[in-house]
Amino acid sequence: MAGVEDDHDRVAVLALDPVLDLKAASPLAEHFLAHRGSDIAIDASAVERLGAQSLQVLLSAIATWQADGRAVDFKDPSDAFVDGLHVFGLDPEHILKPHKTA
Repeated sequence: MAGVEDDHDRVAVLALDPVLDLKAASPLAEHFLAHRGSDIAIDASAVERLGAQSLQVLLSAIATWQADGRAVDFKDPSDAFVDGLHVFGLDPEHILKPHKTA
């Protein structure tokens, strides 16, 4: 991960690595777990390649944050990130919209 920051409002900012492959999946999951309970903003601006395992981690995090009633928001997704979602048959608008249960 390029970086994780917490601000005073308990919003964790997670900057995704350029290559989200199998090797990136486990550290990505660890970063999410470390910030469970906080709202999270995912900076996907540097992503150049999205792999299946890291996508599974991202989808799991979205579902977990929704179940916890916490917000997940994507910031500045790169074209490669959006294209990767298309490749896996996902609707980028559905994935990238802000997620929070009431």
